[in-house]
Amino acid sequence: MAKYLLLKHYRGAPDAVNNVPMEQWTPEEISAHVGYMRDFADRLVESGEYVEGQALAPEGTWVRYDGEGRPPVTDGPFAETKDLIAGWMVIDVDSHERAVELAGELSAAPGAGGKPIHEWLELRPFLHAAPTVADCHAGG
Repeated sequence: MAKYLLLKHYRGAPDAVNNVPMEQWTPEEISAHVGYMRDFADRLVESGEYVEGQALAPEGTWVRYDGEGRPPVTDGPFAETKDLIAGWMVIDVDSHERAVELAGELSAAPGAGGKPIHEWLELRPFLHAAPTVADCHAGG
């Protein structure tokens, strides 16, 4: 089994086919979307492929160590994750092909008008071992 992270983005990914922002959806459309996500996760729990997942609140803070005895620095001139990442799910599957299959299925969650969003999801494998110095110099 291999673990993968599925990332749902607010922005930064290519446009979805049904590219209506969630803040413009009706309450019924939001309920249908959340229900689809919940049903999807429940099926993965039953198959043993679900690890965990969460939707993220839009607020957040950047924090950085600023030296011994000094308070942490917050915020900064960065692209903010809270503006980019809407949520995530961790899956544990037998193959990369299965991870791609599940990501494609999750991409079809309903959106505006009850039609599938066909959103782009970022699929990232977990590292199997601690990175080496060579990995860090090669970009990770």
